[in-house]
Amino acid sequence: MSPVVTDSVPPDAPGTPGIAPTWCSSAKQMVGCALGDTRLWFTLGGGIVNEVYYPRIDIPQIRDLGFIVADGRGFWVEVKRLANPTVESPEPGVPALRIVHRHERFTLILRMAPDPRRDVLLIEVTLEGDEALRPYALLAPHLGGTGHGNRAAVAHYRGRRVLWAEQGPFGLALAAADVEQHDGWGRAGAGYVGTSDGWQDFSRHGSMRWEYPCAGPGNVALTGELPRRAVLALGFASSKQSAATLAVSALLQPFDSAWTHHLRCWREWHAAWERRSPLPEDLGEHLHREFRISAMVLRAHQDRAFPGAMVASLSVPWGNTRDERSGYHLVWPRDLVESAGA
Repeated sequence: MSPVVTDSVPPDAPGTPGIAPTWCSSAKQMVGCALGDTRLWFTLGGGIVNEVYYPRIDIPQIRDLGFIVADGRGFWVEVKRLANPTVESPEPGVPALRIVHRHERFTLILRMAPDPRRDVLLIEVTLEGDEALRPYALLAPHLGGTGHGNRAAVAHYRGRRVLWAEQGPFGLALAAADVEQHDGWGRAGAGYVGTSDGWQDFSRHGSMRWEYPCAGPGNVALTGELPRRAVLALGFASSKQSAATLAVSALLQPFDSAWTHHLRCWREWHAAWERRSPLPEDLGEHLHREFRISAMVLRAHQDRAFPGAMVASLSVPWGNTRDERSGYHLVWPRDLVESAGA
């Protein structure tokens, strides 16, 4: 009798539960939020996405979403380690971001804006330069405000692969599309931070070799290979399946559609306030620019569920040394008084 041939099931990631989780540095380059129905607040540090908050301004759901650029033959660079990324917005006081990382072999250009109708953050990825290079996304879920007890997996959902995670009442999903809006993921895997995550893979092998399908519970991370031009959709919901539905749906629209809508909403918001409280005509261009940026930062620190509530800062000042739910992303009476008087 011939032996029965079956597909082997890849093992789950080793190294449970991973190293002790931490947050990002509080040195932020930008903070922002959507003005429509989207319940997202996002931060930027080191030229990559840092903590994203959902569905309230006091609940961070990821540590960061960064990128590695590699050729698969030993060369690799984590872009947040590159010096002096360029961070631009199309106009003062509008948190639509264009980030440029430069290296002698490549230029990585990121554009970031929230979906106007869904709890999804969209990121357009463009890699220029050496044709042998590819970008890789690195996502560190911290669902429910902690890096402990998260579960992560690479899954197929509605005809696409997604990188998703869950913990308690929260789920997230990261979907990708190429320029033709096909599934954008190449190799993908889950792992434990510090032992079997994507960064450790590149550090040991100079390329992506690990494609573990699942990791958790613990301090987990997700890694995925992308084409040189792609759009990422990071969705949040009460389950990983719901988050995946939002992320996949968001990719059906051109990125420029969400980008343009986000710009228009912020322009209208600034115009409405300036009609109600006109600025002095002799204010000067520089001060007008600073006023708009300051107004945007104040608006980005307001909660949606509780009008008038403002957190002190979208950061955890000591977060890069330990995992702690509390931080400055809470309502402190002292800081609320200062913000209300600004």
